[in-house]
Amino acid sequence: MWKYVKRLEYPINIKKKDLKMAKLLVTQYGGANGELAAALRYLNQRYTMPDNRGKALLTDIGTEELAHVEMISTMIYQLLKDATLEELKEAGLDSHYAEHGKGLYPTDSNGVPFTVTYFATTGDPLADLSEDMAAEEKARATYENLIDLTNDPDIIGPLLWLRQREIVHFQRFKELYEMYKKEGF
Repeated sequence: MWKYVKRLEYPINIKKKDLKMAKLLVTQYGGANGELAAALRYLNQRYTMPDNRGKALLTDIGTEELAHVEMISTMIYQLLKDATLEELKEAGLDSHYAEHGKGLYPTDSNGVPFTVTYFATTGDPLADLSEDMAAEEKARATYENLIDLTNDPDIIGPLLWLRQREIVHFQRFKELYEMYKKEGF
């Protein structure tokens, strides 16, 4: 089904440890407006799209969102690399460490675990595409907030790239929504 190319969509090379930023960035991994929720939303909704255009679009974007999960995971790993237990405690990651060690676990930045209630599927293409457009806008806004919280260009670069992909995805969903509405789906 896929050809996996073993490189990230955007190169990530974070040179400085920043545990507080890692704690914030995890929201784009397992939070309500994060990449994992988007990937699962679109890959589920694709089955009830009324034609191959919709199925293909949701498959393509859902698959790309999985690549974004990989990017966010890489960023978090690099931000936490070689962190000491004392540094984890200082950054407020001691409760995460107690449950998961230094392993990545899908939560938001407050530690609330990922849940499928973060997304919906109704089987109605217009309703689902409306949710998808809103999800992309919320993800864009979250990336902008994260960018505001750092001055590290090694973090800002990938976040800007991911933010731009949210804008592109919104536009593709909007085009399909308008087409379906015009065609009476």
